[in-house]
Amino acid sequence: MDEMDKNDKEKTDSESKKPLRPTQLELDVLIKKHESFVKGRMGGVRAHLAHFDLTRLSFAGKNMSDADFTGALLTETDFSNAKLDRAVFFCADMRHANLKGASLIRADLRGASLRGANMVGANMAGTDLREGSLSNADSTGELKVAHENLTVVDKGGANLSGANLSDVKMSGTVAIGSNFSDAVLKSAKIKNASLKDANFSGANLTNADITDCDLENVDLRNAVLSGAAINLSEVAKDKLEGVMLGAPMGLSAKSLPIPIDQLIQLHKIWIESSGKAGQPMDVSGYDLRGNVDFSGACLTMMRARGSIFYELNFTRAQLQNVDLRGADLRHTQFVSADMRGGNFSEAKFVNADLRGAQLQPLSLSSGSKLITNLSGAILRHANFAKANLNYVNFRKADLRDADLRGADLRHADLSEADLTGAELDPDQKDLI
Repeated sequence: MDEMDKNDKEKTDSESKKPLRPTQLELDVLIKKHESFVKGRMGGVRAHLAHFDLTRLSFAGKNMSDADFTGALLTETDFSNAKLDRAVFFCADMRHANLKGASLIRADLRGASLRGANMVGANMAGTDLREGSLSNADSTGELKVAHENLTVVDKGGANLSGANLSDVKMSGTVAIGSNFSDAVLKSAKIKNASLKDANFSGANLTNADITDCDLENVDLRNAVLSGAAINLSEVAKDKLEGVMLGAPMGLSAKSLPIPIDQLIQLHKIWIESSGKAGQPMDVSGYDLRGNVDFSGACLTMMRARGSIFYELNFTRAQLQNVDLRGADLRHTQFVSADMRGGNFSEAKFVNADLRGAQLQPLSLSSGSKLITNLSGAILRHANFAKANLNYVNFRKADLRDADLRGADLRHADLSEADLTGAELDPDQKDLI
């Protein structure tokens, strides 16, 4: 074989090894067939996209559950709000991919490169993020490890702020510089992982296994570590400020003069009798975690300044004109609760569920109105979908990555509020 024929053959072999690169229109056809497969419809075909080049293409909002993306090139691919449950991303190149709000329940992400990926608010419960390796042969037949061509730009970690990583498998993972702030990592397995410079501030690591990890410069401020296996002696003291362990922080429910359920009943009597019987409820400064279910309770005019209500349930509760200034309300449920006229300034509502909550002004018998106060409140990742936020005071509030779609924002005071990454309807943007 002469030199020209040899060069032509090498060129043909090299081109044959190039990953398949569909257009967006061609990909949309595959997506439609896969969605039919997921729904069990005739003509549906499971998407097998292993080793495809899908760089910068879009799966936004699509249902790609159980699809195979093994070793695929997914750099800057848009998976925002997509359903990717049980999908296989084994050793896929997902650098700078957009997975914001995506559902990745029990997905296989072993060995995937997620550097710079946006996974804010993603549901990754049970996802496998352990080590994995995948080698590809070059034109000479030599095995080359996938993702070996990382550049300086790719050195940043993934952004998993507010993501649900419950029961995630991360043993042996390299998550250097990754952002897990406000994420839920309950019962996560993170043994032998490289976590240098990772941010776990405000994360829920209840019962997580974080043994034998590199914790150099890890930020655990305001994290929940109840039942977690971790060597805190390796973490700088200034990075442990506000850490919540299993023991009560401050006054516990046991130190209340009477049991909390009796206090609730007496408070209801006090409200219904206009103060002639019963007694008002004041639990200011108490740590009430895990002690009570407030769903449907009459708590009008309750005082609980600086109290801890972490993960408690206030669904459909009556909370008009309450004083919860500075309270810890992270991961709480306020679905359809009546919170009109309440004072929640400086309170923490991170990851709180306020869907359908009523926070419009409270009309008083005198004819005046009491404005709901959320000034300076920390509302990151909070869900306000279809809530009534008419006239609410959000001055200087932290609403980063909050979901405000469908909420009534008319006349709301959002001056100096941080709305970075917040989900808004097109017509709501005119009100900001």
